[in-house]
Amino acid sequence: MKNQYRTHNCGELSIKNVGEEVRLAGFVQTIRNLGKMLFLDLRDEYGITQIVINEKAELAEKCKNLNKECTITVNGTVMERSSKNDKIATGEIEVVATDLEILGNSKASLPFEINVEGQNVREDLRLEYRFLDLRNQKIHQNIKLRSKILRDFRNEMDKLDFTEIQTPILANSSPEGARDFLVPSRLHPGEFYALPQAPQQFKQLLMVSGFDKYYQIAPCFRDEDPRADRSPGEFYQWDFEMAFATQEDVFKTIETVIPNVFKANSDWKIDEGPFVRIPYEEAMEKYGTDKPDLRNPLVISDLTDIFEGTEFKAFAGKNVKAIAVSNCEEKPRKFFDAMSEFAVSELDAKGLAWVKIDQEGTLNGGISKFIDDDRKTKIFEKMGIKPGSAIFFIADEKEKATKIAGDVRIKLGKELDLLEKNVYKFCFIVDFPMYELSDEGTIDFNHNPFSMPQGGMESLQTKNPLDIYAYQYDLVANGYELASGAVRNHDQDIMIKAFEIAGYSVENVKEKFGALFHAFEFGTPPHAGAAAGIDRIVMLLAKEDSIREVIAFPKNKKARDAMMGAPSTVFPKQLQEVHIKLDVRM
Repeated sequence: MKNQYRTHNCGELSIKNVGEEVRLAGFVQTIRNLGKMLFLDLRDEYGITQIVINEKAELAEKCKNLNKECTITVNGTVMERSSKNDKIATGEIEVVATDLEILGNSKASLPFEINVEGQNVREDLRLEYRFLDLRNQKIHQNIKLRSKILRDFRNEMDKLDFTEIQTPILANSSPEGARDFLVPSRLHPGEFYALPQAPQQFKQLLMVSGFDKYYQIAPCFRDEDPRADRSPGEFYQWDFEMAFATQEDVFKTIETVIPNVFKANSDWKIDEGPFVRIPYEEAMEKYGTDKPDLRNPLVISDLTDIFEGTEFKAFAGKNVKAIAVSNCEEKPRKFFDAMSEFAVSELDAKGLAWVKIDQEGTLNGGISKFIDDDRKTKIFEKMGIKPGSAIFFIADEKEKATKIAGDVRIKLGKELDLLEKNVYKFCFIVDFPMYELSDEGTIDFNHNPFSMPQGGMESLQTKNPLDIYAYQYDLVANGYELASGAVRNHDQDIMIKAFEIAGYSVENVKEKFGALFHAFEFGTPPHAGAAAGIDRIVMLLAKEDSIREVIAFPKNKKARDAMMGAPSTVFPKQLQEVHIKLDVRM
């Protein structure tokens, strides 16, 4: 069946088509009026073709109403171009128009140019006119890439014989670590659904139901503050679970699927499995974060014991972290001052001390006068210091010193261009603490409340909760957390005890997780799984710095939809129907 608007797309005509009568349709990207001739660049999703309109009264009249970004259909003859354009696939030909029809006109004044490099357009304006922004070739291709990545995930999971199953969107509230989005019930006054932060309970229940291997591309909803690598409100994840499975089975699945998806969508070097495994505590000690970028060769050393009893007041009684950087002997003083300013102004550090080491191994500049020969020898031995290096020091209470050192490490890696190029480096962070202290000083879950504690019931009964590890793990790539998962707690008694330690009574557990609680009474298989953030994976593969560049209709930095005007007020009748009265307090 012939298409009434086009016989070809705007990216497929070539020198082989010269002489053919064709019909094209698309958006008018540029209009160049040379008096007796008019040149149009016609664009669709597939490419650009130059349209030539010669002096012809009927066509000239129609073209008077043409504006950039209007949609047209054109009949014409394919001709060889006298001046070729090697920047586009159709650059050897042009189409000389015999007829033209405007399908949808556009305003003469656009809010911004669509495909012009280097223009600085406010993000909120782009998001307000997202339907135009998506016509930009780069953004458009990001969304196409996203589609392909999703297809690749599904293909990989099909090869591994996983079953795709959709779980409910209207669910119950669950302590997943973020605020819920609540949906009031019209039929049940005073009661609420919650949009799922993750399909956690449902996928565990699928394992109880006898499904051996489940997955889905799952929509998830968390009321979190936005940031560059996190979309506010909603996101998608590649979610999977396996029955009769261990942590090793999950790792094997990830080490199969992730490299294959990345290799199918990037020409960079991709780490093959098995991925490096780093215990959580080691990651914090060496990298100052549980999301280490292994492209960065710098590591953090703890020098607290070496500076014990020091008379240098800035280090006295503090936890001291240090980072050694090679080839810094020629760095000017302003480089070190800039790093210190960064630490103080951006990281809320009390300061960033430093010394340089010359080719003779002598300490120079910074705090060199406060480091005696004995401490210098110990530092050199512990850190493997080489001539020409510099050492940066952070001193504070342990948690803050660790965090600052991690951020300084990242900054140094970027400033000194130390990161390995064109590579995705993966690692698993393992052995997360099961519990942590809340801001109020109470015991709380550290990562995932549904995880199996290492050591099972014995650990829960005999250990300090803060000393218990869980079978929890994260997949990290190039400094981003891509996936998180766990071996699940499948034992009702262990579940009760684990939640009891975190302050939940049996009644609380039954009320919040009734289905899961009762399902554990009917032969639950051991099971494990993980979930990876699709948006963040696409962002990495598209080589974008902001997650909003790979989502078709993202929220802005204030979690608003500038295009649709959401969130917005609703009519009083709508509130009445769901039994809600507003008490808005700013």
